[in-house]
Amino acid sequence: MKSNVQTGAAPMDKIDFKKTDRALYSGKQGRFDLLQIPPLRYLAIDGTGGPFGASYADAVAALYVLSYGLKAMSKKFMSRDYVVAPLEGLWWADDMAAFAARQKALWHWSMMIRQPDWLDPDDIESARNAAIAKQGKLKEPRTNREALELVRTTALDEGTCYQTLHVGSYDDETAVLAELHNQIIPESGYRMRGRHHEIYLSDPRKVAPQKLKTILRQPVARG
Repeated sequence: MKSNVQTGAAPMDKIDFKKTDRALYSGKQGRFDLLQIPPLRYLAIDGTGGPFGASYADAVAALYVLSYGLKAMSKKFMSRDYVVAPLEGLWWADDMAAFAARQKALWHWSMMIRQPDWLDPDDIESARNAAIAKQGKLKEPRTNREALELVRTTALDEGTCYQTLHVGSYDDETAVLAELHNQIIPESGYRMRGRHHEIYLSDPRKVAPQKLKTILRQPVARG
């Protein structure tokens, strides 16, 4: 773990990506914005099926355990504090029609949490080792060790994307995605590429389904 203070922000300024990169985490319901997304770094973990069941819950828990562990280490050893970023997900299926049709058993996913640029692979491994050691001392509930070991680092470079804000249940995204995939993108002279991307601005444990706010993002290319 590095102990030097990095340049960029004053020591102990708490960085919040939702504020410093506001356009990446905002939108308007019914409006589709064309954005250029810069390369970003994430912790990620992969799985299959819908967002339910023990494997999905273990995956998300592992991401948060490592993310909060990294935040604590960064604040203590680097004097760099930040707000843990929202949960995000890449979703796809062998036939993307299965995604739009909510055939969840056919889905694949990578759940992710964005990380600050000043954290390096050694920091990630330090946080992972500390989390695994801590879990061994805890009584139930513990975070699944296998899930902690499966968390990886990744750099996502999406480039040109369409983005919109969806308000409501996740299962009510179908009409929005149909408009985006079948009208907005082709009528603008673009084609879909990459994977459907969601950013969860609301905590479903605390917010009613009809009030959930989710950023929906789709990478595109010309032609």
